[in-house]
Amino acid sequence: MLKKGTKLYSIFTGTCPKCQEESMYVYKNPYNPAKTLKMNERCSHCNTKYKIEPSFFYGAMYVSYAVGTAFAVAAFIISYLFIGTTLKTAFISIVATLILFMPVIMRLSRNIWINFFFKYDPAAVKK
Repeated sequence: MLKKGTKLYSIFTGTCPKCQEESMYVYKNPYNPAKTLKMNERCSHCNTKYKIEPSFFYGAMYVSYAVGTAFAVAAFIISYLFIGTTLKTAFISIVATLILFMPVIMRLSRNIWINFFFKYDPAAVKK
């Protein structure tokens, strides 16, 4: 189970990487296309600024490639090896999975990227 204070907790819940008290995103639902990546400027609890510098989250594109590849491999293994579909159907399932999970992949990538630069601070929780 995800334990508060770990990087995995912040990554999978989308909470502030420093205090883990509040969501970084304005809207919880990632499937609203216009608002998928709409983030708060700062954490209202510990005042952490999420965009350290302009274009900070461009680095998340590299993480997104790895996360997308993991989703694609999982889709292939499930469809081709476990279900026993043809290669063509497995390819279609990969494409469908990547399209369906695109908002989740984008948010996960941002969460992973920002957690490279911030560390959980128990003192920030008490503020």
